[in-house]
Amino acid sequence: MDSKLHRITDEELKGLQNIELEMLIEIDRVCKKADIKYSLDGGTLLGAVRHKGFIPWDDDSDVIFLRSEYERFRKICKTELDTDRFFLQDYITDPNYRWGYAKLRRNHTSFVRSGQEDQQYRDGIYLDIFVVDNVPDGWLARRLHYFACFVIRKGLYSAVGKNNEKNPVIRGVYRLMNHISKDSYFKMRNKLADALSKKRTELISHYMYPYPQRCKYGLPRECFDEMIDTEYEGYQLRVFKDYDLYLTRLYGDYMELPPVEDRVPKLEISSIVLAEPRLS
Repeated sequence: MDSKLHRITDEELKGLQNIELEMLIEIDRVCKKADIKYSLDGGTLLGAVRHKGFIPWDDDSDVIFLRSEYERFRKICKTELDTDRFFLQDYITDPNYRWGYAKLRRNHTSFVRSGQEDQQYRDGIYLDIFVVDNVPDGWLARRLHYFACFVIRKGLYSAVGKNNEKNPVIRGVYRLMNHISKDSYFKMRNKLADALSKKRTELISHYMYPYPQRCKYGLPRECFDEMIDTEYEGYQLRVFKDYDLYLTRLYGDYMELPPVEDRVPKLEISSIVLAEPRLS
């Protein structure tokens, strides 16, 4: 499928970041009220450490929960989340949603990824909510687990890949995989997570989103033991106490800035509609 790309302007990027900040503040409010552990994640965590806020060119935001903490968060959101402004989206709350991680969406906005225009789930500006589960400790078990997650992830992506994949052979594989319902893929994911939930493991992973090669099997479980507050755009948000271990495993020398030519928004979108955020 060919889709028209929209290049985010500097003004739109600032508006997008302000709405993402609004959503981060809401997640922090809900979690602190219920004493739920979460952390900023990925480039958002890196931005907190390196820039005390957004990486200037970053166009998305991430938070992360252990599975048990996310289930508590999901439950309290039914009564505590400001649903006039926000929608907690996962495969349960939105029957058309098929990604393996949740999102918080900002109501009264639009943000459509290129190539996903025909998807029927609710859209809107979002931040990603990654939920992590245990990874087996054994050498062989860890690799078999990685392959199982890869297959499930590609199965969930097949609704997009069957149209957008350029390689005709892989496109055909996606079309075959798409005959399996998304609910079946989620059941596979959940059974895998449940089977590994009985004891603490060395690594954790969000099964449905790949890590860089240096930490492809997961990140240290110990990082999730303790959180601290840190400054983010003038607000106090939660991060791993041992963020250095986490970011080093994820990025290597994370304090080194990328080349100038790489300091640009990375998401490919076809349309965006902003709203006025309420920051407090």
